[in-house]
Amino acid sequence: MWQDSTNAYGASSSSQPSYYQQPAVEPLQFYGGAVDPNAYMYPGSRPSLDGHAPPQGSISDSPSFGGSIQSQGGWWTAFGTGGFEGEPPLLEELGINFSHIQAKTLTVLNPFQQVDSRIMDDADLAGPFIFIVCFGISLLFSGKPNFGYIYGVGLLGAASIYTLLNLMSARGIDAYRTASVLGYCLLPMVGVSAINIMVNLDRTFGYVVTIVSILWCTYAASGIFVTVLQLTEQRLLVAYPIGLLYGCFALLTVFSGKVAGKS
Repeated sequence: MWQDSTNAYGASSSSQPSYYQQPAVEPLQFYGGAVDPNAYMYPGSRPSLDGHAPPQGSISDSPSFGGSIQSQGGWWTAFGTGGFEGEPPLLEELGINFSHIQAKTLTVLNPFQQVDSRIMDDADLAGPFIFIVCFGISLLFSGKPNFGYIYGVGLLGAASIYTLLNLMSARGIDAYRTASVLGYCLLPMVGVSAINIMVNLDRTFGYVVTIVSILWCTYAASGIFVTVLQLTEQRLLVAYPIGLLYGCFALLTVFSGKVAGKS
């Protein structure tokens, strides 16, 4: 007989086989020692403001990608003309180049200088539009609201000059460049309309100034067309219809168009 060493539940109380013995496990140290505040920082926290360095393995330590997002400026950048880095300015995208406008304006103001044959490679209507608006406003201030006549005569004249130049030249010219040249060469007539605000041109002085302005506009425009289209021997034929066009603008400048009623 052997000694019964089991307890009431049938389990041995003194000795058990080795495979029944549980290995000694060290209790988990959840709160052993001081807690490092940096160990529980969120990746989105701001260590530079809190006075702590970012933890190891955070997003800030991860390798960055090749590209970068440019920081946009304030709301006023929407009204600027600089654009973003690597992009052309807004005015250049719209076809407005002030350096080219200045060069063409100086060519008209000094018609006796040598005209560059590539001056109309960059044709634009920004300068002509400004001159036409100034011409109409000057006539308005002198008591002659002729905006409708200005646009009508300008449109009809540009179409007529465009047709004649393409019939005379083998190279040809497009309507955009034709309107651009005629608009730039209107600048002397704009000066006459500005003089009309202070001085009445319906007299001898006004007639002389107006004739000079017509010759000035005609000489400048014909010089540009002849140089671009290589029509040196046909300059008088080119200048004649152009002179008639600027003569119509001169009539709008000098005379008011009012008909006195009969008593």
